[in-house]
Amino acid sequence: MTRVAVVVPVYRNAATLPALVDRLGVALADRDWWVRLVVDGCPAGSADVARSLAGPRVGVTVLSVNGGQHAALRRGLADEPDADAWVCLDADLQDPPEAVPLLLDRLAAGDAEAVFAGRRGAYESWLRRVTGGLHRRVAARLTGLPPDAGAFLALGPAVRAAVLASGSPSVVLAVGVARQPVTSVPVARAVRPEGRSAWTARARLGQSVRSLGWALRQQ
Repeated sequence: MTRVAVVVPVYRNAATLPALVDRLGVALADRDWWVRLVVDGCPAGSADVARSLAGPRVGVTVLSVNGGQHAALRRGLADEPDADAWVCLDADLQDPPEAVPLLLDRLAAGDAEAVFAGRRGAYESWLRRVTGGLHRRVAARLTGLPPDAGAFLALGPAVRAAVLASGSPSVVLAVGVARQPVTSVPVARAVRPEGRSAWTARARLGQSVRSLGWALRQQ
């Protein structure tokens, strides 16, 4: 049976972590799976909740300094070397855990080394849809990624290794630069059940500029 490690960056997600783990358990009940919660230097109680969930299927990494979503994802991927497939998704439940088997089944088809959950649905403000869509179109042109690619994805061993070796500020763009076959499947996102994203507009813009600049230098 394929061993699946789910990697989740955590920042101010104390309220959603229990439901996330429960829903993963239901979605992956017929698979050999576990989850790695990477608490990204968060001051808001997420580490305490993550530790309370720790067990045979829940591992916890607590970072002392906030490094951002993609740095947390890389750390989680590095901390889980013994899986056969890896899944990255957010902790705020906008990425539905119920879609994880869909990504894994598509990855198991064998013709792609990474499968993205293509973004569908009006779950963001119009400004974030516009700016995020522009970033993804530029990224697709630079790397050949699907234009709906984001940080909800399933990876095989070759892509995981390339991501960890790349030094990229973006896990997503590192997948594109790896030049492995990738694809996407449409997945409707949910509206965040409570709270706001921990990422400010300024932080998102900075991440986008750094990531695209890195991808451009790889050409």
